[in-house]
Amino acid sequence: MHTLRPRGIALLSLLYAVGAALCAVSALAPASDRSPVRLLWALAALGAAGSAVLWLRRDRLGPRSVHAAVFLPSVALGLLAWRSATAVGIVGLGPAMVAMAVFSAHFLSSRAARLHVGLLLALTTAGAVAAAPSGFLPQWLTTVVTVVVLTEAQTRLSGDLLRAAGTDPLTGLANRRAWQVTADRGLAQARRSAEPFTVALIDLDGFKAVNDQAGHGAGDALLQELARAWNAELRMSDLLGRYGGDEFVLSLPATDAARAEDLLARLRAAHPAAWSAGTATAGPGDTLADLLVRADTELYRSKRSRRRT
Repeated sequence: MHTLRPRGIALLSLLYAVGAALCAVSALAPASDRSPVRLLWALAALGAAGSAVLWLRRDRLGPRSVHAAVFLPSVALGLLAWRSATAVGIVGLGPAMVAMAVFSAHFLSSRAARLHVGLLLALTTAGAVAAAPSGFLPQWLTTVVTVVVLTEAQTRLSGDLLRAAGTDPLTGLANRRAWQVTADRGLAQARRSAEPFTVALIDLDGFKAVNDQAGHGAGDALLQELARAWNAELRMSDLLGRYGGDEFVLSLPATDAARAEDLLARLRAAHPAAWSAGTATAGPGDTLADLLVRADTELYRSKRSRRRT
């Protein structure tokens, strides 16, 4: 699952509050004498309480709590479908179903979103079938298809936006922000598994001269060539990113200093461009910022040494 940020949980809190308000209004002004007034009041109270809890704990909710908070409205909608004995009452749940489906598709991973929407449709369909009103099937199928289509559309759109936000447009590598997020996770995993973790910074030598003498198009082409050549030498777990300008950065899980030097040697052989590099292997208590500072220090020490030779 994607990390659901506080603003996402705040929006879920708002959806709970709106649902609670709609249940209260429906209980105060029932659409028919068969409306489930007691259930509506109970759901209004639970929705209001859930909204308050989500709002107050929006900075501290873990993944399991978030999944539970997304799942509970599906249960509520299933109960309402079961107790809404008319076709109009059942199909009237469509907007709430669409709202939860679009929320899931936008804020959760595609797999988690599809799972939640599948549970939503299963519970509400079971409730609708148990209620067994006459003439509801065509409208219900329209509602189900609408929910599925909007979920898929939002899932793909969110995925495209997420990839675009984390990708350097010139080289297709991870950009600085996306690289840091992934490297932070890799470092945390290395601590848990007691495996080595190394970061490498790479800075091209004489890149300004390439731009000045051959033009910026040649410089862009060189960066693209290096990205392709280096990516071909990396493992699936390694992540190459463009850190800015002519500087690249590597996160190397399960890699100690000696293996990192071996990898850098392979990268040097993959393309004739000249560059300097600095590495840092995680020690106890190191943060990603600590590793980047040490790698940067070694990088410029290496660059000065190459200039002297």
